[in-house]
Amino acid sequence: MDIKKIIKERANALMPDIVARRQKLHANPELSYKEKNTADLISAWLTNRKIPHRKNVGGYGIVGLIDGKNPGKRVIALRADMDALPVTEENQVNYKSQNTGVMHACGHDVHMACLLGAATILDGLKEHFEGTVKLIFQPAEEKAPGGALKMIEEGVLKNPDVDAIFGQHVFPDLEVGKVGFRSGQYMASSDEVSFFIRGQGGHAAMPDKVDDTVLATAHVLTALQHIVSRKANPLTPSVLSFGQIITEGGAMNVIPGKVVVHGTFRTFDEQWRERALKLIEETARNTAKAFGCECETVIVKGYPSLVNNDQLTREARKAAEEYLGKENVVELEPRMTVEDFARYSQIIPACFYRLGTGNREKGIISGLHTPTFDVDESSLETGTGLLAWLAMMQLNSKW
Repeated sequence: MDIKKIIKERANALMPDIVARRQKLHANPELSYKEKNTADLISAWLTNRKIPHRKNVGGYGIVGLIDGKNPGKRVIALRADMDALPVTEENQVNYKSQNTGVMHACGHDVHMACLLGAATILDGLKEHFEGTVKLIFQPAEEKAPGGALKMIEEGVLKNPDVDAIFGQHVFPDLEVGKVGFRSGQYMASSDEVSFFIRGQGGHAAMPDKVDDTVLATAHVLTALQHIVSRKANPLTPSVLSFGQIITEGGAMNVIPGKVVVHGTFRTFDEQWRERALKLIEETARNTAKAFGCECETVIVKGYPSLVNNDQLTREARKAAEEYLGKENVVELEPRMTVEDFARYSQIIPACFYRLGTGNREKGIISGLHTPTFDVDESSLETGTGLLAWLAMMQLNSKW
């Protein structure tokens, strides 16, 4: 029995249904922690396929199970995220977002549709694999602390215990029909850093009578860059950037009594991450003090770095090459962007890979998180079939 041929044929036959589901989800996006209607749609589709599942796991998360022969032999999880972004869509398509100011600008609609399609294929082939496929539809990927943490706390990787997990994500920089993999460190950690610099404000023409919070802020931001350039291992990429500075009570001729700064710190090394956050707080406090000001630092820890298990990723890449052809599988570069899937990768063997969705000839080139983002929908056939194929290869222990 040629399983690969069957999966390809079924992925192709399911395309009208998969595309319709994607467009339904795209037209009805919901923000992080508010995915109730999205969850209801997914639950209804799984119920229609008679796939057992639980709702409201870690919020609006859904966990389904497809048992093959010898269900306890091995468990492979496939994960799709559910939430959308606070972006107003500018595309003029018949499936345009109907929720003003909310859009699936990161492709989570594609992820869900592909996983639903893969679930349909795997459910129809469960007599041909050993073990269990766990379907994870995760809420709140886009907003820290993220839905993965809550789902993990509520046992998403237990009962039955998951042996390995795959995550698939759209990638408009990659042409449709191609996929990308990278072993080891792939995406950075992310922490939100805020400073509240306070002093005695007053008339700008009498600097000797005030604490210059603006000048102190400038020196704080300059001093902090030395942490990345002089304290970090040159072989460990790190980014410390600030995108928002707000003065309270200031004017052209008024030194404010308070300046608020918001930024982000990102790196690949978890040990350096902890040390750097302490250095950031100490440097900001001491620099502000030198200018007669106080500095309160608030750090909101976000996602850890995403590490793809070497063996699992190597096996997945071989499987992808067999399914799509070696010429359609590429090596990915590390990224300083972040992904909540990293929570799983810190606990069990994980592989997070990219699905090509761009098409320059059709003008489908807009980046993620933009109001004109869209995908070449033929990518859904690739994404659906590959998810099913990866699960089958792992459960049947081909590699």
